[in-house]
Amino acid sequence: MKKQTKSILQELNTFATKRDVELIIESRALNVINSAIHILEMARDNFDPETALDLERRLLNSIRGSDPDKFRRGIRRIQEQKRSNSRLARLNETADDK
Repeated sequence: MKKQTKSILQELNTFATKRDVELIIESRALNVINSAIHILEMARDNFDPETALDLERRLLNSIRGSDPDKFRRGIRRIQEQKRSNSRLARLNETADDK
């Protein structure tokens, strides 16, 4: 007979399932909540209030609907606006130089 060995991850998962599930859920939830709070603070510090509020709503709706693309679309929209604003500014600069 072959002796089957387990990977470290398999061992940890086995150990985790034996532990109190409520403690694991609590720990993971606290990590997610703290990360979300940090993301919202960063949004408030780096964007205008309207954009920060939009990102906050998108984050919460993404979690509610289990759809991370809702938040991703908001970030991409902001990136596109920045790109178009910088293109517009460059066009204005070249027009002013003439």
